[in-house]
Amino acid sequence: MKESSEGDRGRLLDPIQRISEVLFGLIMAVTIIGSLSIATADRGEVRTVLVAALGCNLAWGLVDAVMYLLNTLTERSRNRALVAQARSMDAAEGRRVLAESLPEHVAAVTGPDELEGMRRRLLALPPANGATLRGRDFLAAIGVFLLVVMGTLPVVVPFMLTEDMAIGMRNSRIVTLGMLFLAGFLLGRYASHPRPALTGLATMLLGAVLIVVVMGLGG
Repeated sequence: MKESSEGDRGRLLDPIQRISEVLFGLIMAVTIIGSLSIATADRGEVRTVLVAALGCNLAWGLVDAVMYLLNTLTERSRNRALVAQARSMDAAEGRRVLAESLPEHVAAVTGPDELEGMRRRLLALPPANGATLRGRDFLAAIGVFLLVVMGTLPVVVPFMLTEDMAIGMRNSRIVTLGMLFLAGFLLGRYASHPRPALTGLATMLLGAVLIVVVMGLGG
């Protein structure tokens, strides 16, 4: 909740955010390209679908970036309001407000002494001022946009390397499954899973199911 620490993060986006945005872009692109009928598609139709996939990810990358800024603005404004509220109350009420603002698993192991220490440190901080959104937040939003757009590339490149649409589709699907596995592996390693390869396989299977479901729903 410390206002002074909001801009001190070493990374613009954490690994989960980065991988999630790439997966989002990847799945969006695959569902559009999956609409191609290899038996009847000509080069012009393929080009149209690839441009549509890129255009869709550009649009959703922009939406995702704006939503990131909106979420950051909302969370930071709420934190400022909580700090101001805690300062205006007596010690007992201030501790109660702080306890209610903590995640459930953190509040469960935080006692009165820890809460009082937090309250006193908040009182010692200078009042928050200045813009709620900062330069780093806009850089992070740009990062969100670029990650979603980058998710298009792995499934598009195979079509650029061959004139055979069947081979291009096969290679695109292989690359997609590889990307899903890699994303799951990295998430598993970040979560300190003892066997990240299993999380990679699970993510690959889940991603494949999601792609089939989205395509079946007309996405």
